[in-house]
Amino acid sequence: QEHFGGLKGLTIAWIGDGNNVLQSFMTSAAKLGMHLKIATPRGFEPDLRITKITEQNSKEYGTKLLLTTDPLEAADSANVLVTDTWISMGQEEEKKERLKAFQGYQITMQTAKSAASNWTFLHCLPRKPEEVDDEVFYSPRSLVFQEAENRKWTI
Repeated sequence: QEHFGGLKGLTIAWIGDGNNVLQSFMTSAAKLGMHLKIATPRGFEPDLRITKITEQNSKEYGTKLLLTTDPLEAADSANVLVTDTWISMGQEEEKKERLKAFQGYQITMQTAKSAASNWTFLHCLPRKPEEVDDEVFYSPRSLVFQEAENRKWTI
């Protein structure tokens, strides 16, 4: 909201795990007027109950929702590219399997080529290089440190 001046009409592309952070986006995006495109590997989709709520919200609020396994399809025309850790606390034993499943989901400048011309990047930190490369993470398009500062005030 700080960066774009408002949220209505923005397209958010989530590329990564169908975890709790994604599910928070899913339950709020449509209510705030944002379109949501989600790319997760097969087997790592968000909770089906949350997906059904999100589909209902999208219809009610007139926003678009896309669920896909293709990161480039999700990134297409997106204003915001978002990812999060692929290996959450308690999933350390799944690391090898998860890294294999998420190959091709790293956010790079190549991913961003199909995004909107004003694209930005978010990650709730800490980030691992396999999730987003240094070029995107440290670019002027990255708002991760502003995001972290904003989160600090809610804690």
